[in-house]
Amino acid sequence: MADQMTQDVGQRARFHRLAGRKTQTVVAGLAGITTDYLYQIERGKKLPTVPVLVSLARALEVPASALLGEEEVHGQRSARPPDMGADVHRAMTLPVAVEGSPMPIPDLRRQVDAAWHIWQTSPNRYSEVRSLLGDLIRETELALLHFSGQDVNEIAADLYGLARTVTKRMGRVDLAVLAADRSHRAAVSCGDVLRVGVAQWNRAHVALASHHHEVAEEIAMTAAEELRDCSGPEAAAVYGSLVLVGGVAAARRRDPWTARERIRSVTPVAWKTGERNTLWTAFGPVNVAMHAVSVEVEAGETSQACHLGEELDYEQSPSIERRVAFLLEQARSHQQRGDHGSALVLLHTAEREAPKDVAYRPVAHEVLRGLIQRASRTTAKEAARMAQRLDMPLA
Repeated sequence: MADQMTQDVGQRARFHRLAGRKTQTVVAGLAGITTDYLYQIERGKKLPTVPVLVSLARALEVPASALLGEEEVHGQRSARPPDMGADVHRAMTLPVAVEGSPMPIPDLRRQVDAAWHIWQTSPNRYSEVRSLLGDLIRETELALLHFSGQDVNEIAADLYGLARTVTKRMGRVDLAVLAADRSHRAAVSCGDVLRVGVAQWNRAHVALASHHHEVAEEIAMTAAEELRDCSGPEAAAVYGSLVLVGGVAAARRRDPWTARERIRSVTPVAWKTGERNTLWTAFGPVNVAMHAVSVEVEAGETSQACHLGEELDYEQSPSIERRVAFLLEQARSHQQRGDHGSALVLLHTAEREAPKDVAYRPVAHEVLRGLIQRASRTTAKEAARMAQRLDMPLA
């Protein structure tokens, strides 16, 4: 615990110094310590005493709480983002107000499809979808109370699939678990085998986010087997999406050979289906290639990951989420190789695609932390300014 605290304080001190464009010599002089002592603090080798911590914070022009990673104090802005899932949490957990008429099914269908389209295409998707999702959940729950049949359950399955991915990206895995479960129940109720497969795909993603890699693998591969004999490109796309998740799960449980084999097995499937956004899964040759890169990153084969990434035209993916995920994976690969300049360029590219994605995704925080700690002075300063600009928590 003490070692972790030492590293965290040092990381925050370096971040605030670089963001403030101050040199170590200047900050050390203002804090009344030697430059070597400050260097050791920033590298996580020395934990400053309380008087030194206070002097250092004064020199950096931040509250001492900022170096300790505490919440907002005396009107100072917290480094942590607000809970973006509060309204979604209320919509999913509070009783449905039964008064009033439900939205007509065709209108609700159009609104859910529109929300999915925003999520996959808009650079401002976090704020835009967040403003819609809570109301859509309430409207859908009201519709489920008033109507029965396939149509309303299809809508519920699709909406809660969206809620799963949004809440997962918000860091609310608790809500993602609930959303994935509701999506699966609705899919079973409507009797659509493809939606059941996609609901299992959602459940596997939640298990991955919860670090239950074996569970994710079992869910994905069992569901894929159930779809293996279904005909048509739509079924093939859902099957392929499930196998890709099973591949990532295998890589995360340290079995890269199984992971690679699964990626290879669905490559011909992807070429047959083409780029296909079946039930918003965005399966196709580009997505398969992106997963091949992810597997190499998980396996620690960063050179191979970078090589595969350079050959991939990621802009052909229909989903902005997948494009940004790919850019961040590439940034992590370059950062792990020590190519800090390329990593920063990729982060900037991802930021141009979708600033909020970079601000909220843990992999972006991981890469920026590494750049701030280990990159050259110029690159580290730019990384710190980027983190500050995006209001990104780094500890």
